[in-house]
Amino acid sequence: MSTKHFINDPTHLVNSALQSLPHTNPSLALDLPNKTIYRRAPSPSHVSIVSGGGSGHEPSFASFVGAGLLTASVAGTIFASPSAEQIRRCIAHHIPQQQGVLVVVMNYTGDVLNFGMGVEKARARGVQADMVVVGDDAGVGRERGGKVGRRGIAGTCLVLKIAGALAARGAPLKDVSAVAQLTANNLVSIGSSLSHVHVPGRTITATGEDELGPSEIEIGMGIHNEPGSERKTTDLPGLVKTMLAHCLDRSDKDRHFVDISERDEVVLLVNNLGGVSVLELGGITNEVVEQLADDWNIKPVRILAGTFMTSLNGLGFSISLLRVTDTGLGAGASMIELLDAPSEAAGWSAVVKTDTWTSQEEPMQRQNTNIDETWTSNLRIDPEIVQSALTTALNRLIAAEPDITRYDTIVGDGDCGIGLKRGAEAILEMLRGATKTDDALTLVQKITQVVELAMDGTSGAIYAIFFNALAHGLSQNAPSSPQPITAEIWSKALGSSLQSLSRYTPAKPGDRTLMDALYPFVEKLSEGGHMEEAANAAAEGARNTQGMRASLGRTVYVGGEGWQGVPDPGAHGLAELLQGLSEGLKK
Repeated sequence: MSTKHFINDPTHLVNSALQSLPHTNPSLALDLPNKTIYRRAPSPSHVSIVSGGGSGHEPSFASFVGAGLLTASVAGTIFASPSAEQIRRCIAHHIPQQQGVLVVVMNYTGDVLNFGMGVEKARARGVQADMVVVGDDAGVGRERGGKVGRRGIAGTCLVLKIAGALAARGAPLKDVSAVAQLTANNLVSIGSSLSHVHVPGRTITATGEDELGPSEIEIGMGIHNEPGSERKTTDLPGLVKTMLAHCLDRSDKDRHFVDISERDEVVLLVNNLGGVSVLELGGITNEVVEQLADDWNIKPVRILAGTFMTSLNGLGFSISLLRVTDTGLGAGASMIELLDAPSEAAGWSAVVKTDTWTSQEEPMQRQNTNIDETWTSNLRIDPEIVQSALTTALNRLIAAEPDITRYDTIVGDGDCGIGLKRGAEAILEMLRGATKTDDALTLVQKITQVVELAMDGTSGAIYAIFFNALAHGLSQNAPSSPQPITAEIWSKALGSSLQSLSRYTPAKPGDRTLMDALYPFVEKLSEGGHMEEAANAAAEGARNTQGMRASLGRTVYVGGEGWQGVPDPGAHGLAELLQGLSEGLKK
């Protein structure tokens, strides 16, 4: 892989790339602190379309913002999901909400959790909001993908274009969401690469990648350097033959996701992963088109070739096939008509009109999007007792960090303990500095804000979604006049939180995740159990993960030797926190 870059600071690289977009398309504006590109003057009578993800996939997604496509895009750091707080601020401050909001993301855990949390926050505020998750990659089959499902890759661009065009026609949210989902359901894609990519600012040792040999090609490599289905030595015709078979062969039950035949209208997208020359991509496109005709008797009705979704300077390409399906919306709203509809987004190679340049010359006034509103309720708590109990619980979690880190070093990437400790320390700091409140909802909201800002990664997103849903559950069950909060109200709110969490992660007890501790805790409280009983149930659930084979999370792919002898680090950390809370309440 090449390790040379013109900009080696990844933070400066992402920020400066985002700053370039309003220069090249004056209809766009940038909220740099929240890495959000948004349209300056979108129609309030149209559904707003929001997407985003980690940086490094340009022109996806920021360069797809523009008339006829996205209303806004939220970027994370390189190959990392943006935070839920960035997404919340985008929806709350930068897009029209009157006709509803559709969020479209690729099927990666961090994106699903963080964007899902943004959707939940919008719904809690009365905004119509929906989310479509695109998983089009056939590089990982059903058996290996398991509950995680297919990854999202370049076919996502077709979903965004079709949904954006339909929204621009004034269609209601239910139709825009349904057509986006229909498009995603009829997509299949696969990528191949000659090499891993190098992320600026990282050493070769830090990447930890098993580099391909001089003549090797990796088939199905993901857009974040994730492994594919196989490595082989072959020429371009042989490579394309394998890739098309993975997408179209009905006898391959592990990868047969979409029925595409010669009778179907098909859209072909040949996507440059960033490092293939325009000349070579032309040769690749021709090979794909010829093999589709000769071997599969498929002649695409639309052929798009270019750079739509990259993996930085990835020396590879991907093939996406969309089976054109009736949208049920009549003339003017077929998939092909929507795909052909004009748009004004630089990433779709659209020409910006002259009157757009001249009509958007006045600078936008800066908005302070960091002002957070406070939620209140009639649910009363004893602030002294609650703060004491939380302090005991958080200190116990901090003390458990070495064990959690050791467990996660064996079964994961070693950052779980540090992340939980960082979150616990941040909440303790907030409790010491904030004015004490006797409002349960206000306290939960303050804790949620700290978690969202201090904790990152998958576990941070899970905790943040849970706390957001808990706040919503408390508000839904609050009495009409001030009253002490009851165990029954806590139980109902916690139960609804689990239901909300299940929308964004398939994890359940038995999958070796923190859910093995969380579910028993909530269930015991729901049965009328005391806090001590519920905490003990969580601890037992965490202990039972020892020897349990993981079916979700990073452990599925990279769990090292010795995982049978340790509990799941996330479940253990949560159990320690809950047992500390139980101890604190007894004081």
